Amino acid sequence: MSFLSEAKAELCELKPEKKIPAIAECYGILLYCNTFLPTSVRIITASPDFAALLPKLFRKAFSLDFDVFPAFAEAAPAGKKYIFLITDPAKLSVIFNAFGYDNEGVVAPHVNFAVLEGEGCASAFV
Repeated sequence: MSFLSEAKAELCELKPEKKIPAIAECYGILLYCNTFLPTSVRIITASPDFAALLPKLFRKAFSLDFDVFPAFAEAAPAGKKYIFLITDPAKLSVIFNAFGYDNEGVVAPHVNFAVLEGEGCASAFV
């Protein structure tokens, strides 16, 4: 296992126990994911540890599940990509409202620092 894979696996072990830091962590993920638009959210990862964390994190932060998510296998083939998708407008509205965005418009390319003001939020975001 590479250093990067080990670091990702270690970071995925740290799970926010409170809703507000979980929202901040999701914000960091979504700003740098494959698609973060008012019409869809798509996260693609090759990390099985990160893929296992995502559903738990989104349930903690937003009380919702992905519309599409991969089936997990203990021994996934090397290079496998895990794809998570949300297209349900009601779910997208919950996510965008948590970040202070209007899901009718466009996602601003800057960080909304108000999302990071709670205790533990900045480190969860990173």
